[in-house]
Amino acid sequence: MPDSITIIDNRSGESVEIPIVDGGADSSYWTKLLPGLWFKDEGFAATAVTNSAITYIDGAAGCLEYRGYPIEDLAKGSTFLEVSFLLLNGELPNEDELSSWEETIAENAELDQNHHDALLQAFRENSHPMGMLASAVAALSSMYPDARDIEDPQIRAKHTVNLIAKLPSIAAVAENFRNGKSASPLRTDLSYTENFLATIYGTEADYQPDPIFTKALEQLFILHADHEQNCSTTAVRVVGSAHADPYSAIAAGIAALSGPRHGGANEAVINMLDEIETLDNVDSFIDSVKNGDGLLWGFGHRVYKNYDPRAQIIKDTAHQIFEVTGKNPKLDIALKLEERALADDYFVSRKLYPNVDFYSGLIYQAMGFPVNMFTVLFAIARTSGWLSHWNEMLERNTRIARPRQLYVGDTTREFIGLQDR
Repeated sequence: MPDSITIIDNRSGESVEIPIVDGGADSSYWTKLLPGLWFKDEGFAATAVTNSAITYIDGAAGCLEYRGYPIEDLAKGSTFLEVSFLLLNGELPNEDELSSWEETIAENAELDQNHHDALLQAFRENSHPMGMLASAVAALSSMYPDARDIEDPQIRAKHTVNLIAKLPSIAAVAENFRNGKSASPLRTDLSYTENFLATIYGTEADYQPDPIFTKALEQLFILHADHEQNCSTTAVRVVGSAHADPYSAIAAGIAALSGPRHGGANEAVINMLDEIETLDNVDSFIDSVKNGDGLLWGFGHRVYKNYDPRAQIIKDTAHQIFEVTGKNPKLDIALKLEERALADDYFVSRKLYPNVDFYSGLIYQAMGFPVNMFTVLFAIARTSGWLSHWNEMLERNTRIARPRQLYVGDTTREFIGLQDR
């Protein structure tokens, strides 16, 4: 007998049996039995908005897979553009497919000069980079009017490539502008990630990014490429469900990612480590968190109730980076903070383990990125995941997002004219 649940309306005695498929129950059975009665589920904590074949997470086991491939294997053996291809197409590329994919991305990476100039002229040098990125991506929709034809698979593919290719270019141009520098031209002899590093840090035409830095950033891009139905992916899906163009949908994802509860958490970790300041202050900081006087940023996750598998990979990468840059006192504080928290039942009983944000900020900072640019790096990586979900949604002709609410305001009232109020 297939798995199912039975719901009984105690008011009428009517019931409905709902099959359990892929770990979920179709809400249409519920609405047929109880029309107009809605589940209250703030934050969509218990709501599956779609079926998806892109990313699998088992939070209890600390498991993350892209298209069936464990994240550990992809981070160790693949490049970011290989993973990007995988997310979009469902399979890892062969050598010819990867070469063609890399060439196509490179051919579309240059920014239009009008967009470049307009981007710079619209902002102050102290503008936050995430605001610049979201605005610049949204502005691209006005440059590519055909992007609105989202029902054409070829048009979608064209602008999917354009977004993945141009995100690093926009981020680099904006960062150089804030630093009073002109952006170095893109080079044909460098990879996607190498070009991004060279555009920001290259001072000479033959500049070569440190291979350890390149590998670390590739890994971070891979680890951040997708994470199923999170806040920013949901934002992309909601906007995309209205059949908005992909630039508007991705700009919405960038805006969602900018918040400290989402992509900005690694900034908060660095600020927390700065606040702790020395190893001697770790124990008192732990006590303050337990007393409700502070937050332990980078610990705990909405999905993972075990050690975030991405965190262990990044922790190992952090040690490799600091072998190149020299030891950072913040790493020692972070390690001691992790040790103390994982030995304390207060955190373990609440399943508060390190997540991907705990060490990623340390790596970004060691590589020379300013704190306010950390989330931009996240957005560059996540664009591939966002577009994978956006394409999957449109291929299935998903209905427009339209959540319900439970009204708790005033009942109907008599209107009183202004002179009598």
